[in-house]
Amino acid sequence: MNRSTTQARAGYPRRIRARRRLVCGTFAVILGGLVLTACSEPTESEAEGDGSGTSVAQEAVTVENCGEDVEFQAPVQKMFVNDSNILSIAIAAGAADHVSAATVREGHRQLLSNVYGDEADDINYVAERADLETVVAEDPEMMFAGWNYGFKDETPLNPSGLAEHDIDSYLLSETCRSGQGTRGTMDPWVALRTDLFNIGEIAGDADRAQSVVDDIDSRLETLSGVPQPDETPTAFLVDSANDTIFTSGSFGGPQGILEAAGARNATEDVADTWTDVSWEKIATEDPDVLVFVDYEAQSYEEKLEALRTHPATRDLEAVKEERFINIPYVMWCSGPLNIDAAEIVRKGMESYGLAPESDIDPEISVSDMGVDGNEWATEG
Repeated sequence: MNRSTTQARAGYPRRIRARRRLVCGTFAVILGGLVLTACSEPTESEAEGDGSGTSVAQEAVTVENCGEDVEFQAPVQKMFVNDSNILSIAIAAGAADHVSAATVREGHRQLLSNVYGDEADDINYVAERADLETVVAEDPEMMFAGWNYGFKDETPLNPSGLAEHDIDSYLLSETCRSGQGTRGTMDPWVALRTDLFNIGEIAGDADRAQSVVDDIDSRLETLSGVPQPDETPTAFLVDSANDTIFTSGSFGGPQGILEAAGARNATEDVADTWTDVSWEKIATEDPDVLVFVDYEAQSYEEKLEALRTHPATRDLEAVKEERFINIPYVMWCSGPLNIDAAEIVRKGMESYGLAPESDIDPEISVSDMGVDGNEWATEG
């Protein structure tokens, strides 16, 4: 489904090229407590990507990113984006025209194309994975990435390394780090709203970002209003299964997705985003449904084989009854497609009798996701 064909119903405005002029003052957003300020003499910057050769005025805009006030010359004309979910934020916030380069795994691009059409297709994809040399070669003003979404302390590709090349950084809010060094400092939906508003203001279209947030909040309200089961089902997310289970704790996108769908995240007691847990954890939780992150690192069938053969999980009822829901990576990681994932998880739970039937109608169909599994969606 190309989202451009459903924008009127979903609340997404069509592609907007007109940029709102920033004025000296303060723009306050109640959701997430986000505050943005703009107050400076404008500078001239050559417009990129429109072929007009005209200049646009840039003004200093300060946003709060991971607890720090960060200033950008807005609108940012050349933004380097790493990873598919982060690119979905940029596109949804109206910044596609200012994404000068992106690194996205090949297998993730089709879903972005299905949802965002030309805005995704026209992106300059320069590699599947980012490194400092690739970024510097593109000469961006700013890189939009996150800790373990491209940025790592042990490599030169991080905010400090980019600063040495006069490249600014914006961190995915899901990956903000606490004083203990773990990732996650805010509710997943607050993190997403924060990034949509910030990117809309510094590189995209603030009005379009607001419209996207309004649509997400409306759909969250609809999900919360449907009939709920007497007992909340427990869902366990499996990213990959090896010596440990790679999953997501209370600060990752899946926490918000599963809660919105009406499930309890089996790892909600883990104060982290994406992290490893033991096989004993999944056995102790005995989840009602297993949800999977579909991506190249480990196939869906390989995950199932691991669960069906490991002593800790092979006798779990959810495994034996094959209560499985498989959703692409880009929909699980923090981004505007999280709401679509929540709707799909809800319908999957309904099909397994774990939640009452509802009139939830996911805007992205299972067939549009292009992943293996999900027999529940075609049964009957």
